[in-house]
Amino acid sequence: MKLNKATRFALFSVLELANNPERHLSATDIANKFDISSHHLLKVLHSLVRARLVGSVRGAGGGYRFIGDQKRITLLDIAEIFEDIRLPPVEAEAADDTEIGNALSQIMHEIDEITIATLNSISVETFLKTMHFYQDDLPKSTN
Repeated sequence: MKLNKATRFALFSVLELANNPERHLSATDIANKFDISSHHLLKVLHSLVRARLVGSVRGAGGGYRFIGDQKRITLLDIAEIFEDIRLPPVEAEAADDTEIGNALSQIMHEIDEITIATLNSISVETFLKTMHFYQDDLPKSTN
């Protein structure tokens, strides 16, 4: 399963904002950190505001911040704002009428099912805990 740009930008944004929910970040701050288009990111952030995952404050000291429930919001919840994640029906292709083709088609469908189940099982909170765990294991810079 390949996620579109808007979905990836939304995941970057939500997870960055949820990492410190009291902090406000501008779209430019987020775009610069992840080297993505701030123009496209603004559209994504507006969708996240409408979905009530992100709040926005105008003016000096303003920006965006995470307002969702880190324990309840999953990566799938975020992805579904930007794309249809439902499994497509298994469509037979010419080679699928062979034993190998049919088996391969079924396996690919199962991989998509597992991907969806995994995205649905990872909350924002779980992701952030996992991220911090791995960061703690990184070797410290000696600069």
